[in-house]
Amino acid sequence: MPQHPTMDTRFGTLCTAVVFAVFVRWVVSLNSYSGMGKPPMYGDYEAQRHWMEITTNLPIKQWYFNGTDNDLLYWGLDYPPLTAYHMWLCGKVAEWIDPDWTSLFASRGYESYEHKLFMRYSVLIGDVVIYIPAVLLYCFLQKKFTHTQKVLLSCVLLLFPGLIIIDYGHFQYNSISLGLTLWAVIALSHRHEVLGSAAFMLALCYKQMSLYHAMPFFCYLLGKCWQQRWKKGFFSLCCIGVSVLATFAFVWMPFLSDKDLFLQVVHRIFPVARGVFEDKVSNFWCSLSVVVKFRNFMSHEGLLKLCLATTLLGLVPSSLDLLFRPSGNKFKLALVNSSLVFFLFSFQVHEKSILLPALPVCLLLPWRPFTSTWFLTIATFSMLPLLVKDGLVIATLITSILFIIAVELGLQGVSSDPTIGCPVCIWSSKNLPWLPHRVFFYAVKSGFYASLMGALFLGLLSVVVPPPSSLPDLWPVLISVYSCSHFIGFTLYYHIVQLMTTDSKETAAQKTKKTQ
Repeated sequence: MPQHPTMDTRFGTLCTAVVFAVFVRWVVSLNSYSGMGKPPMYGDYEAQRHWMEITTNLPIKQWYFNGTDNDLLYWGLDYPPLTAYHMWLCGKVAEWIDPDWTSLFASRGYESYEHKLFMRYSVLIGDVVIYIPAVLLYCFLQKKFTHTQKVLLSCVLLLFPGLIIIDYGHFQYNSISLGLTLWAVIALSHRHEVLGSAAFMLALCYKQMSLYHAMPFFCYLLGKCWQQRWKKGFFSLCCIGVSVLATFAFVWMPFLSDKDLFLQVVHRIFPVARGVFEDKVSNFWCSLSVVVKFRNFMSHEGLLKLCLATTLLGLVPSSLDLLFRPSGNKFKLALVNSSLVFFLFSFQVHEKSILLPALPVCLLLPWRPFTSTWFLTIATFSMLPLLVKDGLVIATLITSILFIIAVELGLQGVSSDPTIGCPVCIWSSKNLPWLPHRVFFYAVKSGFYASLMGALFLGLLSVVVPPPSSLPDLWPVLISVYSCSHFIGFTLYYHIVQLMTTDSKETAAQKTKKTQ
């Protein structure tokens, strides 16, 4: 008889996976960071340090206002209050260790080995407290996998290179907002709508970019309430509303007593006065700007309205489908679709915002390993111009190889046939039975390898070959356009998959409701 692993063995394998994921993060953190040794503005590392300086030295009502003690042009605070509280907490600890780290004005551009350790550990603590437990819980709640498969799946999700490189290399705290979003997804998938709503509101109050996921949460919760009998559904909707409002009020309480203060915070976290995109981001507007110079014939307000209109229009198919046919599978797909639409078409997009659609794609890895791995690889590649600037090319290459190896080892029991679940393949099998299945198999596989070879070729050129003096942004632009073409294709793919997805449980529930 086969011997089942003991509790100690299971715990040991889980600890090994977590320790390895933490080790990879630690190794990446030994590299340089955004703006290292590059005055006068430095980079995102200095931005986070400066927010600690501001929040620990100034009263809360001055955090978001320009003044003699708070120059908003020098990394002014532009994230919601929960981020500010987090920076205050980190700043207090930093002040206790060494007051020079957060001294008002005098600490600008502060760099030391000890301070770098502190900043890196502050990211790791957030990861260990919020993101890593959420990933482990999500994986271990998957009933169809064995314990070993769950451990391997956890390792795969924790080794996604994009998030590791941005948080531990470039330097940010994305794992906190993404971790809170993942806690919300877990809660909703187990019918804890009130807790899930509160968790997602916390994610929104930490980073406003979590709005990329807002429409699926809204439509899924409303659709679930709509499916219930009207009294129970109305009561559920009220409970969800109270949870959202109470969480918002709790986080924003210090800023709600003064109208001008509240509006200033809103103005800071939604900077519509900035451009339509920053740097060379792999979205629709940046790619199209290569041939169409919008600023030559459109005003700033016109561009803002155009982005708003296209984003809202792009959200309609996925949102309506989820609203009228809510299910767990559709919810995850809608999270991908909504965040991709926002990334491609919304206003003021950063290259790092691709991490928002990457989170739900990671959640789809056990069921769609081929397309998910393809997307996550291109998502990491799309940030290459930023990573080259930060000196993180080698770290990106190594973590990407580790991720692909982890996928191969961790998802051995899952079919990697790219034609399984493919909408085009399903349609052709029904309508074109004479067409061999292997044709699609080899076509998709060939496209995958050609895509990766193209990314590798462009990446090598951008690192090895200097661009011509007349085209200094040649490689970042080509990488952006190349990645954008992939993201448009993935957007169409995931939309078709969502619209074609049927959940037998949901269908049965709707039929039962109709017969009552």
